[in-house]
Amino acid sequence: MTFDPLVVTVVAVAVVAVVAVVWAVRTFNRLVRQRNQVRASWAQVDVQLKRRHDLVPNLVETVKAYAGHERTTLEAVLSARAGALAAAVSPDVDQRARAEDQLGLGLGRLLALGEAYPNLKASQTFTQLQAELAATEDRIAYARQFYNTAVQSLDNSVHSFPGLLVAAAAGIRPATYFQASAAEQAAVAIRF
Repeated sequence: MTFDPLVVTVVAVAVVAVVAVVWAVRTFNRLVRQRNQVRASWAQVDVQLKRRHDLVPNLVETVKAYAGHERTTLEAVLSARAGALAAAVSPDVDQRARAEDQLGLGLGRLLALGEAYPNLKASQTFTQLQAELAATEDRIAYARQFYNTAVQSLDNSVHSFPGLLVAAAAGIRPATYFQASAAEQAAVAIRF
């Protein structure tokens, strides 16, 4: 039995084309799943940031009751919260991270007032809000870590060969990491 070389060539090209299409579809679907994971993990960061934003007014009101004359600190925290809420609608991860960093710094100053005002520190409401904020900050850190892991997975696929060919054709781009600010990266000063 002999095979016509033209038929063999056509069959071989068809098999290669089918394999290439199947590979491209699988790669595209993997990239879409990874991109969706990045979006879903960012939504979890959003949930935790909203939780933080919701705690701020209660914390400010509690501090105001005990240390109302710390007006500049209270206004700075409320202003940082407003900035974070405004940045929350932005798709720019860097802009949002900067706004959240400002809020974090303001909250740190606000919580430090507890040390200067023993009555505030002894307030059950303040300690409950402080504990809730600490738990929320832990959740934010975990959500950021999960988001960055999803970004890394997508970026690895988008930047490695041959996935980069499908990613480029499909318009799937690398995502932006949620990075700590310079203030968060600095060493903590401990004074005795």
